[in-house]
Amino acid sequence: MTYCLGLLMREGLILAADSRTNAGMDYVSSYRKLFDFSVEGNRVLFLLTSGNLSVSQSVLNLLEQDLRLGENEDSLHTLPTLFSICRYIGQKIRAVEERDRESLERDKIDFRVSFIVGGQLKGRAPALFLVYTQGNFIQATEETPFLQIGETKYGKPILDRAFNFETSLRQAAMCALLSMDSTMISNLSVGAPIDLIFYPRDSFKPTHRRLNENEPFWIEMRKAWQQSLQSAFENLPELPDGPGISCSLVDQPNARRF
Repeated sequence: MTYCLGLLMREGLILAADSRTNAGMDYVSSYRKLFDFSVEGNRVLFLLTSGNLSVSQSVLNLLEQDLRLGENEDSLHTLPTLFSICRYIGQKIRAVEERDRESLERDKIDFRVSFIVGGQLKGRAPALFLVYTQGNFIQATEETPFLQIGETKYGKPILDRAFNFETSLRQAAMCALLSMDSTMISNLSVGAPIDLIFYPRDSFKPTHRRLNENEPFWIEMRKAWQQSLQSAFENLPELPDGPGISCSLVDQPNARRF
């Protein structure tokens, strides 16, 4: 399992991905899931992957082959929009799945993959897309400014509560890391190192940071967040008594005691 997310805000983009891959409890390893296809000064382009590792690696190899050989007019460096890039990636996903589907289904292996595509092309605004295993895709908007793939459920609440399109880049980066931490706490198949991309709009200069599990900042942030949650919980208002509610078993003579 994996967890990747992309955040779109007025100031730019934040992208994050874990790097843990497992094929059962006795085979856990690390694979990079965030890939940089940027061209300096011209286009910023990142791909994040989740799902069947062999399928996603085959798709990436086909994308790199088009860049390397130049035999195909379409490539990640020649297509004029992120929309057209997503259509192109969708075609590669379908090609790999059509080739391998029969053998994978025969052995009951899940062949599904997903890609987050984020970046900015010269003369256009930053954008964020999610490409599904069928090759179709959706785009993040001001109203729905984040996208997730992989183990998404544990990291979503902090994004719903704390993040929106007007959030600053620095605050968005913290939201992404806390979302990743929440997922790691609840699912051991998601783990460090964490790859984090920090991209200010129109700069064409993304910053890549890799956080290992023994990184002092990472340890300090996780500890501070845990303490803050515990303090917030302890300082919640008391549940009041009322119709149908009683906080004391003493007031309920027929209540079952354990």
